[in-house]
Amino acid sequence: MPSSPDWRTAARSFGRLRLWQGDITRLDTDAIVNAANSSLLGGGGVDGAIHRAGGPQILEECRAIRARQGSLPTGQAVITSGGRLPARYVIHTVGPVWNGGHKREPQLLADCYRNSLQLAADHQLTSVAFPGISTGIYGYPKPEALRIAVHEAQAFLAAHAAPETVVFVVFDEESFRLYEQALSA
Repeated sequence: MPSSPDWRTAARSFGRLRLWQGDITRLDTDAIVNAANSSLLGGGGVDGAIHRAGGPQILEECRAIRARQGSLPTGQAVITSGGRLPARYVIHTVGPVWNGGHKREPQLLADCYRNSLQLAADHQLTSVAFPGISTGIYGYPKPEALRIAVHEAQAFLAAHAAPETVVFVVFDEESFRLYEQALSA
């Protein structure tokens, strides 16, 4: 699969944060983040697209992780290779299902970003790309979810040298505008 136009030049820049519209499976960042389900065995949305594009190697590595530790708890993150993806790694994290915001959803979503970024730093990755975690079928309201994403990325980057760059990847114009607003605030 050919990679997308170079996100380094095509993305809108906000310091170490970037905003890029397109297909996350085509980015050549060091890692992309998968909005996974707790089974780690693929599913719909971004999760299914990453598993399809990355091929069987990702699924095999996810099965090995499940064999070692069981399902992945909400807010936690694990890393696999990128398989056939342009990205070298996939960081899998399980976002919270939206239940009105009264079941620790903001904290759990923040944990997704912090734990994913910590894995990227631990593996000395220079660039990592995130989709809007929990904003699809999990129903998290986009404006609130994207504010959490931006806040957590900014806080992590302020305290750490790696990764050098975080790319927020969106597929639609509405999300692009919401990220622009959050990044410009």
